[in-house]
Amino acid sequence: MTADAPVSDPNDPSQEGVGPACVMTFNATDPSGAGGLAGDIATIAAMGAHALPVVTAIVLRDTAEVFDHSVIDADVVVEQARSILEDVTISAWKVGFLGSAEGVSAVAEVLSDYPDVPLVAYMPNLSWVEEDDQAAYLDAYRELVLPQAEVLVGSHQTLTDFLLPEWNNDRPASPRELAVAAAEHGTRFVLVSSVPLPDQFLDNVLASPQGAITGEKFERFEVSFVGAGDTLAASLAALLASGAELHAAVGEALAFLDQSLDAGFRPGMGNVIPDRFFWALPPGEEEEGDGGPAADTGAADDDNLPKDPRHVH
Repeated sequence: MTADAPVSDPNDPSQEGVGPACVMTFNATDPSGAGGLAGDIATIAAMGAHALPVVTAIVLRDTAEVFDHSVIDADVVVEQARSILEDVTISAWKVGFLGSAEGVSAVAEVLSDYPDVPLVAYMPNLSWVEEDDQAAYLDAYRELVLPQAEVLVGSHQTLTDFLLPEWNNDRPASPRELAVAAAEHGTRFVLVSSVPLPDQFLDNVLASPQGAITGEKFERFEVSFVGAGDTLAASLAALLASGAELHAAVGEALAFLDQSLDAGFRPGMGNVIPDRFFWALPPGEEEEGDGGPAADTGAADDDNLPKDPRHVH
């Protein structure tokens, strides 16, 4: 596959009627269905795009914690991607957990053949990965993925640890400072979630090295979620694939995440999972049962009342 392979243009009239925009997502499998490829597929479909999932690792987890993971051979990762890229035109990339430093290198090589396709890169919390493996992974990610990323997505704490590991200031790093650090590696924008604010609020900010561009404040929500970050990044990739401008796409992605978390449910004994198909439920159905965040917090469950903003975890 070469850099001359076709790239779709959502505004090209000749491509009308060919179906939804396609987003290739590189991520691990997640048997909980909260994040990973299962979460990406659900999110991308809910946003009206079509997911092309490439397996990078197998994560062993439940809804509460990660136990272990097995890495997919880098050559197999590449072959999965190349096989479908020779057949299908893509409009955006979404990168999640790539399994290993070798996986990062393999995926980065594929990405480099399509420099005009926007890349949304999500950096999850990798505290469960062995220290040496984690360090090698992050080094490879900085060197190979960040230079190709249009937007780097992650929680404030995770991005601070990743981009500013020596940060020792008493105040939290600002989204602009994180964007400056990301830009040093070639990334154009950062979308920082869970930026701490006073009075039980958290900010979510799209920033460039010049400063904050747009964002949305969420009320802190005490229930813990799993899969929120993948949901935000995948929805943003799907919107960019469909031709939305970045500023508008971020606003819509945050609104989608807010409502997915508000309608979230607890399928097991662990954390709450976002409901990416909240909009498809009949009125009032999301409040039935005892698994949703509203039941856990005593929040109002009148379907006619506006939904409260929720916490990006």
